[in-house]
Amino acid sequence: MPDPVGTFAARSGLITVTAVEWDDDAAVALRQAMTEEMDARYADLIAVPGLVPEGMHVTPDTVVYTGVARSALGVPVGHVALRAFGGELELKRMFVVPAERGGGVAQALLAAAEDAARALGASRIVLQTGPRQPDAVRMYLREGYTPVPVFPPYEGLPGSHCFEKPL
Repeated sequence: MPDPVGTFAARSGLITVTAVEWDDDAAVALRQAMTEEMDARYADLIAVPGLVPEGMHVTPDTVVYTGVARSALGVPVGHVALRAFGGELELKRMFVVPAERGGGVAQALLAAAEDAARALGASRIVLQTGPRQPDAVRMYLREGYTPVPVFPPYEGLPGSHCFEKPL
């Protein structure tokens, strides 16, 4: 796993993104918070049997980088992971706690993930996000990600947005 990445400026002060293990307590708690938010946001789609593809679920053995962003006070405020998937590195479980959104934490997490991907020899990062996350779509576009055709396993999910960023 790549080394800790560094410190980034954000609205609330300096944000430090550190490489951690997938099962790190802060990483697990942040992913749980994301799951709860996404389950509420997409409850009607999740309820449709077979609609959510199995490939969306991240298994620890595929994760090559996990980053946790912490505030200047050491409070965990964001999470990002990269997984090896179909010969690519895919950005997964990007999450910023609601109180910190719009202040630079997401950009710090993206920069850390991109640096980790480069260190791992990747030539690009791919990602998928959903139609009920317009802020995420705008942020990815602003940060240089470009739309690509929906790739497996997301082709059955209505409104999927897929992106890439060459490194």
